[in-house]
Amino acid sequence: QVQLVESGGGLVQAGGSLRLSCAASGRTFSTYAMGWFRQAPGKEREFVASVNRSGGSTYYADSVKGRFTISRDNAKNTVDLQMNSLKPEDTAVYYCAAKRYTTSNSQNTYPYWGQGTQVTVSS
Repeated sequence: QVQLVESGGGLVQAGGSLRLSCAASGRTFSTYAMGWFRQAPGKEREFVASVNRSGGSTYYADSVKGRFTISRDNAKNTVDLQMNSLKPEDTAVYYCAAKRYTTSNSQNTYPYWGQGTQVTVSS
């Protein structure tokens, strides 16, 4: 199993940047594909980005492509989400998630989740 703890959320003005970080426990971090998801008030949780086990392949939702960058450091057991050019519609609770082996944009395939971190973008 793996335990995940997110950090880095906060309040930022539109056009600004934030960097979220997710720290994972355990010695098998490199066997997990990692994903970021978000849930806005009154909406379903949605896929944001994912990265494969090595960090060599990344995937993004169309709504964040070109603005967000996911990366991982297997030596430090961390996965980050750099968010630039933030928009008010990016306001949500952001969750880090892990699944064994292959990446996915489906939240139902991720068994391990962090507690979430709030990101608020003001206009």
